Amino acid sequence: MLMTLVFGASLNPARYSNLVIRRLVENNLETMAFGVREGNVSGIQIKTKLDDFPNVDTITLYLNPLRQKEYYQDILDLKPKRVIFNPGTENPEFVRILEDAGILVENSCTLVLLATGQY
Repeated sequence: MLMTLVFGASLNPARYSNLVIRRLVENNLETMAFGVREGNVSGIQIKTKLDDFPNVDTITLYLNPLRQKEYYQDILDLKPKRVIFNPGTENPEFVRILEDAGILVENSCTLVLLATGQY
């Protein structure tokens, strides 16, 4: 099964990253989460260290472009096949870096992709 990493996960149920974790779980998609605070959302443990995420297929980003900068290399090191830039996370500089590394990039909304069966 393909693994999705929610990058910038929040414990706040009003945040889109939290909702995406719940929707991924509801769709029986293998899910992991990384955020600044540890916790649990729909049975998925939010981790604060990036050393425990093997076999990531898709990273769905929930960090603004300024916050992404410190994670460029970490994300490249995870070797995802795809990175989804959700609304508000669009970052042309990082897109170029990812594409140069052969990683598929989508400027899209993970919630919409899930709702329309395009995920």
